[in-house]
Amino acid sequence: MEYRMISVNGHIEVLDRRGNFLFSADTEQEAWQDLRELSAASLA
Repeated sequence: MEYRMISVNGHIEVLDRRGNFLFSADTEQEAWQDLRELSAASLA
């Protein structure tokens, strides 16, 4: 799946390829970590 990260008022919002909001994170690094955890959970 494709994701887009945008900076909004000091935090990162993660959107899917259609622009739907998925979640927010404090940093881009945290967003990538959360995406890895989401991917791992969906495979389990």
